[in-house]
Amino acid sequence: MQTKPFRIGTRGSPLALAQTHETRARLMAAHGLPEDMFEIVVLSTKGDRITDRALSEIGGKGLFTEEIEAQLYSGDLDFAVHSSKDMPTRLPDGLELEAFLPREDPRDAFIGRTAPTFLELPPGATIGSASLRRQAQLRRLRPDIKVIIFRGQVDTRLRKLADGEADATLLAYAGLKRIAKEHVATQILDPEILLPAPAQGAICVEARVGDRRIADLLAPINDPSTSEAVTCERSFLAVLDGSCRTPIAGYAVSDGGRIRFRGMILTPDGSLCHETTIEGAASDAAELGAKAGHTVRAAAGTSFFDGWT
Repeated sequence: MQTKPFRIGTRGSPLALAQTHETRARLMAAHGLPEDMFEIVVLSTKGDRITDRALSEIGGKGLFTEEIEAQLYSGDLDFAVHSSKDMPTRLPDGLELEAFLPREDPRDAFIGRTAPTFLELPPGATIGSASLRRQAQLRRLRPDIKVIIFRGQVDTRLRKLADGEADATLLAYAGLKRIAKEHVATQILDPEILLPAPAQGAICVEARVGDRRIADLLAPINDPSTSEAVTCERSFLAVLDGSCRTPIAGYAVSDGGRIRFRGMILTPDGSLCHETTIEGAASDAAELGAKAGHTVRAAAGTSFFDGWT
């Protein structure tokens, strides 16, 4: 019987803490445990500390997880809570994604300062975004748009916008909802217009491989539909060696034992794009995502990826 608190690793941003609090609340409800049986351990990551450059310039997604995963691997943490879209497709040996919470709205939110919608922005308007996926899709839709780098926590980006550094910015709607700031969105972009990042809106819990005590603890809060959808999207990403260096979008919906997926790769300037859709049994989520990845890779040809690394 567990007598000391479970130690949960997380980043310290308001969004990361909100996600961790949600995970803790679900575990408390599932097991009838008091709050003091869960100790939240806040860790600073390199990705949090370096905010003046794009992730693609300083090492990619792993910068948000390295310090946390080191303590998880050593046993100093029992498990860790992450935004699924921040997770590299290849995890360190000995660690795995053990559970996924029910997915929040995966769409992107447009926050306009000088226009309420993306299409209403004046010619030559400036959008702040650090996401290559968003940048490439925005340039594809509006080649006249200028994109500048916006990094930092949500409040930092909103402050930059309010200070006039850009005419608009985009953020994950799920993140805004989780910190009760969804009201700042002036437009919610349909995935048919702007395809989300793989795993956007999904919280994942990382644990050590083979730790049955933690696996049993987390099992009741795992959402199968989210797990299937994110597995499909991450498989697509893995085939394409996806990281923060690559403009890749993908979104799957798992419902009634079936899964539908749409994936896309773009050149950073948005001038070239290859996309595919696939549908099949949800139990084949990983295979379907990988097949979609191979499809767009073959369609693009090897030259498409020149300069991506």
